[in-house]
Amino acid sequence: MPNIVAIVGRPNVGKSTLFNRITETRQAIVDEVAGVTRDRHYGKGTWNGVEFSLIDTGGYIQGSDDVFEGEIRRQVQIAIDESSALLFVVDVNEGVTDYDKEVAKIIRKSKGKKVLLVANKVDNHERAAYAADFYQLGLGEVYTVSAINGSGTGDLLDALVKILPPEEKALNDIELPRIAIVGRPNVGKSSLTNALLGEERNIVTPIAGTTRDTINSRYTKFGYDFWLIDTAGMRKKAKVH
Repeated sequence: MPNIVAIVGRPNVGKSTLFNRITETRQAIVDEVAGVTRDRHYGKGTWNGVEFSLIDTGGYIQGSDDVFEGEIRRQVQIAIDESSALLFVVDVNEGVTDYDKEVAKIIRKSKGKKVLLVANKVDNHERAAYAADFYQLGLGEVYTVSAINGSGTGDLLDALVKILPPEEKALNDIELPRIAIVGRPNVGKSSLTNALLGEERNIVTPIAGTTRDTINSRYTKFGYDFWLIDTAGMRKKAKVH
């Protein structure tokens, strides 16, 4: 199986934009509103002949009573636990925040986990200088990138593939069957996905519209191997008078 790399960080630092940049897709929804990504979102990256699975996670917020943010924290921890390496994304425009420090603390508790600290939104030389502030997090080298235009991502990926352990040759997952679970909001699509996978893969709440992205999950039980796709609820178009 390919190595797994998780993208983590507080809300609205550009994790989904970086995910889309590395996977060369637009799988993850990107919005200026914080908290758009909720579930773990999987994609595939390739660099210099090295393949890896990439996970986009929701923004980590410690101490919130919000039902979604509590579930997001759990999803982020699961992603950290199952990954071979982490891309910890921070926002150079806002500098080091208390939330960044909380995420850094979580990462340090994951002993032996390889991590690259990524200062995003570095669109010019002046902002690159500000990235030095993030050395105080104590996570080593700071990689400056602009996920929205791609600058710096080549150097980041060079460093990433060097720290990934050798992988076993795996079946080309592009050729695997893809099965979608569809239906209107709040009928239990995510609950069914979780039941089939045997884990709390997707966030489930009684609130309609909990799932926002299309979530891809690899199913490898009982001799089967395919992609299971949990979709956002289909809504009837409103009539315009």
